[in-house]
Amino acid sequence: MTKKYFGTDGIRGRVGAGQINPEFVLKLGWAAGKVFAGEGRSKLIIGKDTRISGYMFESALEAGLVAAGVDVYMLGPMPTPAIAYLTRTFHAQAGIVISASHNPYHDNGIKFFSGEGTKLPDDIELAIERQLAVPMTTVDSSHLGKVTRINDAAGRYIEFCKSTVPSAFSLRGLKIVVDCAHGATYHVAPAVFEELGAELVVIGASPDGININEDVGSTSPRALRAKVLEEDADLGIAFDGDGDRLAFVDRNGEVADGDELLYIIAQDQLRTTGGCSGVVGTLMSNLGFELALKDLGVPFDRANVGDRYVNEMMGEKGWKLGGENSGHIICGDVTTTGDGLVAALKVLFALVDGGKPLHELKRGMSLFPQTMINVTVNDRGKLSNNADIEQAVAGAELALAGRGRVLLRPSGTEPVVRVMVEGEDSGLVEELAARIAAVVEREVA
Repeated sequence: MTKKYFGTDGIRGRVGAGQINPEFVLKLGWAAGKVFAGEGRSKLIIGKDTRISGYMFESALEAGLVAAGVDVYMLGPMPTPAIAYLTRTFHAQAGIVISASHNPYHDNGIKFFSGEGTKLPDDIELAIERQLAVPMTTVDSSHLGKVTRINDAAGRYIEFCKSTVPSAFSLRGLKIVVDCAHGATYHVAPAVFEELGAELVVIGASPDGININEDVGSTSPRALRAKVLEEDADLGIAFDGDGDRLAFVDRNGEVADGDELLYIIAQDQLRTTGGCSGVVGTLMSNLGFELALKDLGVPFDRANVGDRYVNEMMGEKGWKLGGENSGHIICGDVTTTGDGLVAALKVLFALVDGGKPLHELKRGMSLFPQTMINVTVNDRGKLSNNADIEQAVAGAELALAGRGRVLLRPSGTEPVVRVMVEGEDSGLVEELAARIAAVVEREVA
């Protein structure tokens, strides 16, 4: 059975359009409640990022779940990985995140975690979709769910993050700029780094419901780079709106992306624990990253794009480290999902314990020039079996002469096709990407 509503990362879209409206979300809460309701009292956890529509969808989900007879624990604004963690620690049947991650404020979405803190398996998502087709009913008043607010949620998550590094670990002597993207990490990330002793400069920590991800955060590191240079800081760390991805900036203003951060963590595991079993990347992972891991003797494999698929492959291979060049990093030795704060602490531990600055730690790998162009499309299905597009891709691959890659990928969260070209010659890469994007736009847009 093909899923009608769930994509690779829950249900997402523009607020007021499609399924991202209060009526549908009310029914979604009820449907999820029916699926997760056991013979005894069941409970689900709800958290959100800072976008203004979160209040509306939080109330809708709460009403639907209560009508289904499920108890609800409310977290308020919390990073997505914190919701996964708290779902586990409260032994809830599931956790619900209201967030559109790195998207602008006018988008929002709903995604679920299982009781183990992992993405829901396909069969549970399909069960929720089947329940959505059933007329909504309300349990008897004596069986309605109850709602509780978890007032110490932030403190619990802060302590968890600090527990992922040795108790003696300290950031004293480091000046760090932290960019919270006006998102869900605004009240937890500064606390974690301050409690570990860092001198902090904080930006992007004044959410107003509309400014989330606006010219700040890991998807727009210009503000972080400028602040690091202005403050003469040792480094900068940026999170995205829901806190599950990150980017670093070194003291020279150079950005370190997810591939480079994964390389640093893998290299440090070799130094401190004597081994790294392997790393899972994605189809978008840089070829230079793959070659650098090979030089370290660390196995590498590519999953489809999306942390769900990275996590699945990590489980299949028994590996404990994986992620995406976008900054989703899963440290499977301590948590179950991509967590920007946990990954940041792993990188900081490598920096402090290894006694080397960030720019030296990433020196062992050289990223191949990579250009990605997003082409807005109306029908992504037309991408398949299109002779002109296939010819454009084949021509680019011929021009790269075996020293690069071409990838066309429909986004799982936006109505775009991502055209990526990677190779040793940046000018050629840009030219080939633009050429293919023009053909895709002509044929599919």
